[in-house]
Amino acid sequence: MPLKQLLGSQKFKLALLIGNGINRYGIRAPMNSWSDLLIALAQKHIDPSSSAIPPGVSLTEFYDSLELAQSSTSTSGSLQQEFCAPMQNWIPDTHHEAITKWAIEAQCPILTTNFDEVLSRAADAQLYSLPGMPFTDFYPWNKYFGLKQLHHPDEGFGIWHINGTIRYRRSIRLGLTHYMGSVERARTWLHRGDESSLFRGKNIGGWAGHRTWLHTIFNKPLLILGLSLEENEVFLRWLLIERAKYFKKFPDRRQESWFAHVGDESPGKQYFFKSVGIKLLQVHSYDELYGNGVWA
Repeated sequence: MPLKQLLGSQKFKLALLIGNGINRYGIRAPMNSWSDLLIALAQKHIDPSSSAIPPGVSLTEFYDSLELAQSSTSTSGSLQQEFCAPMQNWIPDTHHEAITKWAIEAQCPILTTNFDEVLSRAADAQLYSLPGMPFTDFYPWNKYFGLKQLHHPDEGFGIWHINGTIRYRRSIRLGLTHYMGSVERARTWLHRGDESSLFRGKNIGGWAGHRTWLHTIFNKPLLILGLSLEENEVFLRWLLIERAKYFKKFPDRRQESWFAHVGDESPGKQYFFKSVGIKLLQVHSYDELYGNGVWA
């Protein structure tokens, strides 16, 4: 199914899962590189001559090495704050506005791995929280940017930051240690109790994650774009595996998913997507993925 046809279909009440690729398109792309931000930190904390992330080291592992190199007197979250500081100045491009406008009109939730507020600025959205959960700045998973108060995370438009937001520096998930912390937190909600309660009732309002973006992962069709979903995306890949296990146990609750991409994917990634029930949706160019005409 072509991307534009999928976006225009009334059959699928989509949720978008968006990565940093959306910021790597358009006139501001050269300024919005996570790799460049990490290299700048490496120049400050490890070696002033650093110019690239060494082969064989993932972005998450590279960040952990930066934390290890920090002074023992550094405060909690200081490196996360340094990483995010330049993002305060990132502003939306026309394609951010087109995509958020489409999501608003379609009443489509947006889940994003991005820390910046470019999408919420494009939508002129305000910060809200779903009631009924204690607040933690480490995992503000019931917080979202929207145009109105929602009662459920999957009931309408909202922008949910699954790996943290620059509003709360300690929420930023950058290193492998951070990702494993997110896995542990989510797992206590997904599998609360003994193993006999595996995946019980995630389409019911009473499960532990029903007031967070996790509820949307398990209850909406997903269109994934702007994400590479390489092996270092440990947390998100694990969630997609858990999602597939849930649908295997409850096939009547199965939701479809698509991974929009440019160019061919590796055999290993194709194998992973097939195993978790995600369909590949290839486009010929980034204009066909992010261009304003696609989202009109």
